[in-house]
Amino acid sequence: MPAHTLRYEHDGQTHWGLLRDDAVLRIPGNFATTGEFVSAVRVADLLALDGPPLPLSEVRVLSPVTRNQRFVCQGANYRQHMIDSGVNPDDKNFNMIFTKAPSCIVPADSDIVRPPVCKLLDYEIELGLVIRGAIEAPVQVTEANLGDYVAGVVIVNDVTARDIQLPQMQFYKGKSFRTFGPVGPVLCLLEQGDMRYLSDLQLRLSVNGQVRQSDNTANLVYKPAETLTELSSVHDFAAGDLLSTGTPSGCALKAPSPLMQKIAALLPERTKWTMFQQGQEARPQYLKDGDRLEASIRSSDGKIDLGVQRNLVVNGG
Repeated sequence: MPAHTLRYEHDGQTHWGLLRDDAVLRIPGNFATTGEFVSAVRVADLLALDGPPLPLSEVRVLSPVTRNQRFVCQGANYRQHMIDSGVNPDDKNFNMIFTKAPSCIVPADSDIVRPPVCKLLDYEIELGLVIRGAIEAPVQVTEANLGDYVAGVVIVNDVTARDIQLPQMQFYKGKSFRTFGPVGPVLCLLEQGDMRYLSDLQLRLSVNGQVRQSDNTANLVYKPAETLTELSSVHDFAAGDLLSTGTPSGCALKAPSPLMQKIAALLPERTKWTMFQQGQEARPQYLKDGDRLEASIRSSDGKIDLGVQRNLVVNGG
């Protein structure tokens, strides 16, 4: 059975707690990082916790992923989002991987600060996987042993400055501005028997009450097990590291048609990207100062509920 946990601040101290309804039970122990926490606790022990609950209204909820952890991401990992990004899903035969700076991680209810250089600010709700323990050599991850490598799941918003990411060909820079990584509020810890939920989680993101993204993790192209197998052959993971699994369709970004892309390829670089910028600026879906976002991820049976992220877009100028 999953255990819904929070990292929070109360009376000037940071703690981890077990979420029960609208209250939190403090988890014994002093865990400075996400890695220390997931390495030390067991779901069964957490579910057996007892003690006086603390109303959620009396605590400040923090990001359940601490900034010392790696922040690895998958791109264009839902079929329709590939199409939106100008990628033919039937031609793509590789897993798109990039990273974000851990310094962009903020609590779930943080303001998203739009930098002055950004006019094309986009949102991307994603399911985040928190790594259970160190991976320091190639491993073969399967559905049967996925619980050995995944400790739990969180909501991630992979906020992106499209006018940095694409014209400058800077994924890292365009996705790593401070506040561009709201995470949480809930870290739901899983046991092996709960791993089936990873293919049945409903993602939903709205802007000013209008639903922009809605899809199910059943539609992931590269699943968690095969992605972890692939990445284990490339680099190390530590306990508590974050793997964000890609976003569904519905982002503000709209790729030019294949014909326009062919025409643009014949143009000078400056002209091509000027046309791109002008075309994207005409799209009302890009985030503006004062916009309010809500993001949620839940299982169809309600056994997993990662809470709700609520963010306000503010001008960083």
